[in-house]
Amino acid sequence: MREIVFDTETTGLSFSGGDRLVEIGCVELVNRVETGNVFHAYYHPDRSMPAEAQAVHGISDAFLADKPRFHEGVDALIDFIGDAPLIAHNAGFDFSFLNGELSRCSKPLIALSRMVDTLQIARTRHPGAKHTLDALCSRYGIDRSHRVLHGALLDAQLLAQVYVELTGGRQIGLGLVAEPIVVTMATIQPASSPTNTGPARPPRIFRASEGELAAHAAFLTKLNEPIWGAAASG
Repeated sequence: MREIVFDTETTGLSFSGGDRLVEIGCVELVNRVETGNVFHAYYHPDRSMPAEAQAVHGISDAFLADKPRFHEGVDALIDFIGDAPLIAHNAGFDFSFLNGELSRCSKPLIALSRMVDTLQIARTRHPGAKHTLDALCSRYGIDRSHRVLHGALLDAQLLAQVYVELTGGRQIGLGLVAEPIVVTMATIQPASSPTNTGPARPPRIFRASEGELAAHAAFLTKLNEPIWGAAASG
């Protein structure tokens, strides 16, 4: 199964309020395993970058000055996404910007039925806990030491690892889980005993002979007040 984990960086919080998408990073998963195939692009937003947004992701007007507009690179993005489910953290936000940009250049919108929101999954799996990407990385032991600022591709790569953990762990996609083994009493044998297919023998009875009993009694008479004899006489 092919899935795309993605993240966006924007000029602000509201596409309908005039903010624009400036970066997108996508990571391809097949059967919950990263393939190494990624898509990453920056876009000129045709507006200035607010200082508060730049403080979050570090993307400046100067950096974006020579970047293409979204409509100039949209076909490559659409080809990469294909018809795969799209996974994002707080996915409604990312979808609003992605579909907003697609609408501006008269491209088909991404159906919301393809949206997978890891924030909602995390809230279900870990109620009452923190659900930020940083908090989930800490919970699952995912190294985020190189995440100084937000970045779409870096965050998508971290989220891909988080998503795998949220949905059952890495073993899902590795094909290492064996078929369940049904064990019955008929299949259990001592490890050192060979299988015996011959006729069953009657159990052997081991008891002392009359001579052995007499020899033992004679031996006891030679002992000096054995403690078991005193216990028996008491």
